[in-house]
Amino acid sequence: MNPDQLQIAEIWVYLSGSPLFALIITLTAYQAGILFYEKANKNPLANPVAIAVVLVAIALYLVGMPYQRYFEGAQFVHFLLGTATVALAVPIYRSFAILKTRLIPLTIALLCGGAVSIASAVGISTFLGADTAIIGAFYPKSVTAPIAMGIAERVGVSPTLTAVFAIVTGILGAILGSSILNLLGMRAWWQRGFAMGVAAHGIGTSRAFAVHPEAGVYASLAMGMHGISGAILIPLLVSYIR
Repeated sequence: MNPDQLQIAEIWVYLSGSPLFALIITLTAYQAGILFYEKANKNPLANPVAIAVVLVAIALYLVGMPYQRYFEGAQFVHFLLGTATVALAVPIYRSFAILKTRLIPLTIALLCGGAVSIASAVGISTFLGADTAIIGAFYPKSVTAPIAMGIAERVGVSPTLTAVFAIVTGILGAILGSSILNLLGMRAWWQRGFAMGVAAHGIGTSRAFAVHPEAGVYASLAMGMHGISGAILIPLLVSYIR
């Protein structure tokens, strides 16, 4: 090995063991996902989060980096989830005037959507004989990930497993949501957006904004309302069932 190759190898060993390398992988993978999404004319199948997840998994496999070391760097992004959660107050405040005019239908839709998301996931997993830890992680999976992880800690299930289910739910909602709403004949943008926000939280909301501004506003509103109501009601529900 010549001196240049040796120097490159030493730099690689240093970077691969640094938390900064994990952060670079995360941000680069997501940026690649965004570019591919835009090149595909924002096709829902080219979801940037799904692409980023695949790219990060491949990168970690190729460099042989364990998840614990990866998270040391990715935790900088993870820290921002708390800020994002607090920021949910912004769309609620901005849309409060709209909320007052449609308070009853939106509240009913929120409660029904949240109940169906829990009943379907918990019911199917129970029927298939899943472990109690997996079943418990399904309760908050339709709530935005940072709040879902907090709910998981309160009810005594794995926050990591809950985050995985929440992210998968958001990705599937963003990919399939528009097609399902079309099949149901739902045409009003505020209805479509609110449904996406309840079912697919932040990732679905991002997709709603890409489709129509009004849908994005209502998706943001639904995501915030679902996060607040879920943080209060889901722990009560789980404690009652247990």
